[in-house]
Amino acid sequence: MLLVNVDVDDLSRGIAFYERGLGLRLRRRLFGGKVAELEGAAAPIFLIEKPEGSAASAAAPTPRRYARHWTPVHLEFAVEDLGAAVERAEAAGARVERPAQRLAWGRIAVLADPFGHGFCLIQFEGRGYGEVESG
Repeated sequence: MLLVNVDVDDLSRGIAFYERGLGLRLRRRLFGGKVAELEGAAAPIFLIEKPEGSAASAAAPTPRRYARHWTPVHLEFAVEDLGAAVERAEAAGARVERPAQRLAWGRIAVLADPFGHGFCLIQFEGRGYGEVESG
């Protein structure tokens, strides 16, 4: 089982964005209201309220920050209508960083949520990733 955790500095604002912008639904709140479990993706997504400037771990060299930042791990949401999904995400507070572009397997747009986390919206076409499989 895969669980996805996303840190946010304001849980109510995080829930609002992920519901309105990406179509997820609040399933329940946990840990005294500091964690929200969202459903509607292939795996549960947990928003965890953590204050800006707090330590991510004892080994982390920098404290948490919610300005746009790079991480090699990000979320991708497969959607049926990329244009409509980008519009919905933008209306909820996402920033488009790279407009939709066509690739061999479909279309992709790169965005950032209001907490600085990058994510992609993708629309498969044809055989999806099967269009580029090797071997």
